[in-house]
Amino acid sequence: MNNLNQILLEGNLTRDPEFKTTANGTSLCTFSIATNRYGKKKDDGTYEQEVSFFDITAWAALAETCSKQLHKGRGVRVIGRLKQDRWTDPETQQQRSKVHVIAEHVVFKPEAAKKASEPKTEAAGDEEVPF
Repeated sequence: MNNLNQILLEGNLTRDPEFKTTANGTSLCTFSIATNRYGKKKDDGTYEQEVSFFDITAWAALAETCSKQLHKGRGVRVIGRLKQDRWTDPETQQQRSKVHVIAEHVVFKPEAAKKASEPKTEAAGDEEVPF
């Protein structure tokens, strides 16, 4: 029996995605998102913003779609699972680890309308996915 390992994140891309193909031909797309959380400070009642950054990895057909649809600043909702990578640092021989998200489903948030002076760049068949 598998234990529960699922995460839902919503945020904006902090950089353009990177698309690669592995040696065996599997598509891989990596990107990072920033999520914001607002809350009141207890002492003075003002609001403060907490920003968290997450590295996301998409595979196969999802990776190809993400590489075509995403760009820096684009809003997304990612449903996936957490994965921890562990290794030994070759210089210090210390154990290292990093947790990242393996995307299983990505929802592309609608983009803001472009200004009338900007040319349209949508390719035929591209469709915004409603959020």
